[in-house]
Amino acid sequence: MNQVWVIAKRELNSYFDSLIAYIVIIAFLAISGFFTWLIGNGDIFFRKQADLNVFFGIARWTLFFFIPSITMRQLAEEKKTGTIELLLTKAVTNRQVIVGKFLSCLITVAIALLFTLPYYLTVSSLGNIDHGATISGYIALLLMSAAYVSIGLFASSITNNQIVAFLLALFIGIFFHLLFDIMASGSSGFLGQLFSTLSLTNHFDSISRGVLDSKDIIYFASVILLGLLMAELSISKR
Repeated sequence: MNQVWVIAKRELNSYFDSLIAYIVIIAFLAISGFFTWLIGNGDIFFRKQADLNVFFGIARWTLFFFIPSITMRQLAEEKKTGTIELLLTKAVTNRQVIVGKFLSCLITVAIALLFTLPYYLTVSSLGNIDHGATISGYIALLLMSAAYVSIGLFASSITNNQIVAFLLALFIGIFFHLLFDIMASGSSGFLGQLFSTLSLTNHFDSISRGVLDSKDIIYFASVILLGLLMAELSISKR
């Protein structure tokens, strides 16, 4: 576990030293805040409801695009520069490398979400907010982010080009984020049930409504583990 944390701290330091983390966090806060508070018929003041459903809906899409930008360099850049071989000669396993990089990306996302807590405090001061549903919404965002981080790491592990890794992570993610949901609505019977089960959006919506169902937790855990295992397998082939 110590090796995992050392790798995670190494990646976090590289993020904040190169301004990547600052740019991503500021951009996330700017976009989510802009659409949550100021723009459109769905902003909080227009709806006049004390909840953060607007923010959760915006953050879901914002993180969908921002997370691949965080993960794309994790393994692709190391493979391109040859530092991955140097790293793997140290007293660490492939799994520890993958988990350490996974934690560093997830912590970066968690820091970004932590800066949105003033949204929660502001809305709760304006009305009688459902605290349980709000907490569930943040849990849903963290689980969704963890799933996309694992997908992004897998995409980064099979190429040495950051742009390719970014596009591949988006391509894989779009199935979970959108296409499975569309296929489920256009199918019936077994296929409809299968696509509905595979849809990340359905599980995200279920948790964000305040329902912590074991099937949703198992779904996210399965996607996370599958992405990490496939990234580890890709690295072990080297």
